[in-house]
Amino acid sequence: MREINFDGLVGPSHNYAGLSFGNLAATNNAGAVSAPRAAALQGIAKMRHMLDLGLTQGLFLPHDRPAVGWLRELGFSGDDDAVLAAAWAADPTLIATVSSASPMWTANAATVSPAPDTADERCHLSVANLSTMPHRSIEHPQTVRQLRLAFGDPAHFAVHDALPAALGDEGAANHMRMAPRHGARGIELFVYGERSASGFPARQHRSASAAVARRHGLDPADVLLVQQSVAAIAAGAFHNDVVAVANETVLFTHEQAFEDPADVYAFIRARLPEAVIVEVPAVRVSLAAAIKSYLFNSQLVTLPDGTMALIVPGECRETPEVWAWLQETIAGNGPIRRVEVMSLRESMRNGGGPACLRLRVVVDDAAHAAIDPRFLLDPAKCDRLAALIERHWPESIAPADLGDPALWRQCGTARAALLETLGFAADEV
Repeated sequence: MREINFDGLVGPSHNYAGLSFGNLAATNNAGAVSAPRAAALQGIAKMRHMLDLGLTQGLFLPHDRPAVGWLRELGFSGDDDAVLAAAWAADPTLIATVSSASPMWTANAATVSPAPDTADERCHLSVANLSTMPHRSIEHPQTVRQLRLAFGDPAHFAVHDALPAALGDEGAANHMRMAPRHGARGIELFVYGERSASGFPARQHRSASAAVARRHGLDPADVLLVQQSVAAIAAGAFHNDVVAVANETVLFTHEQAFEDPADVYAFIRARLPEAVIVEVPAVRVSLAAAIKSYLFNSQLVTLPDGTMALIVPGECRETPEVWAWLQETIAGNGPIRRVEVMSLRESMRNGGGPACLRLRVVVDDAAHAAIDPRFLLDPAKCDRLAALIERHWPESIAPADLGDPALWRQCGTARAALLETLGFAADEV
């Protein structure tokens, strides 16, 4: 079996509206001028690098933005420009909400359980409702359409609709799977939160995590519901993947990631005796430094030679205590043998590192062959996408630009060109 990382392409409306309360990077950069073209090209460079490492790489498409249909549900009427203009005049926050490029963070698209773990031996994907934040709560209808296109063969895949909005579910960013190898039966850890003293919301509800485990047909003995550390949420770890990441037999985690780490480690060791837990002590890397650098929001992947690599953002190299720890630890004889540094400054400034940009899907050869090939990448397709982005994506977006009809039209033209290039019809996705 192989791991496929499906990255979200940064959409042409990428901007810094600061809509995500509890995400410190997003709120601290609110009002800054964004660079959508550079952001999308940085994402393509990461995908290309994954291909160069010998990994299989996929792509999810940016959503249709601005999302005029949502504004119509709020009572605005007329043609698209009239709706957008009226909403901008009534409340610019509404335009920021429907213009967000947040679907690029596909770690929040769904939770994925591969076939070896499920009762019916199919890969199950539950689309996340993202109900805590208004700008993200509008994503799941388009997300489910893409997932049902990409994974449409019912012999290999089951794509579930989003849970009811009352149960906050934010997808794979709060889920970790461990196994002796990708193709073996594994254990799945669902990490939920509780509101912290800071007032930051806990976006993943325990009941949502339990519901996803049930609908995927997982053996309860292989499932652990884990409470995220209250201290981590208060420090700005709005998702578990900001403080912990797992791959096959390795859990790479901050000391303060979980409310009761001893119980988590005991479960892992009991169910997976060969597991290696790489815990970063707070005395070496503080929660603040981990969150600032997104050390744990890195991709931990198994390379074709069987060794593991950690794909980290450039901010890790720029944070002295993080880089010192990586150099001392990863350079040794531990399970993670390589560190690959990627520049993702635009995504990072809006609150998403390498792991935020991808949804990991593990499949066998037959299931891989059943995936819609339009969602799979190769170097030539990366070249075509980069050229298209250079032609159509805005170079910059300032906050006031969100009310400019020329930007609305440019975003629509850019997405239409993308769909044509990849062979999609607008009504498909």
